Amino acid sequence: MRIQVRRTGGFAGIERHAEVDTSGRPDAPEWHALAEQAVAAGRHTPPIGVPDGFSYQITVDGKTVYAADPRLTDEQRKLISRVLKEGA
Repeated sequence: MRIQVRRTGGFAGIERHAEVDTSGRPDAPEWHALAEQAVAAGRHTPPIGVPDGFSYQITVDGKTVYAADPRLTDEQRKLISRVLKEGA
């Protein structure tokens, strides 16, 4: 499973992008469950965020959803954080 996160917005407007490929990872089932929950709660169009807040594009195996601060689910927040931390 390929999980991609693109973060835009914020005070400085700096875009950040990262990707994780779960193939061969021992923790792949955990990633898959988290990604499925995050995508299920996402929107198909970019939501209107708050001034200087972050907006996110989450793509899992080619399916893209959108989310924005401060209305992220716990699963979305955890997935975004992990991908941005561990992804290349």
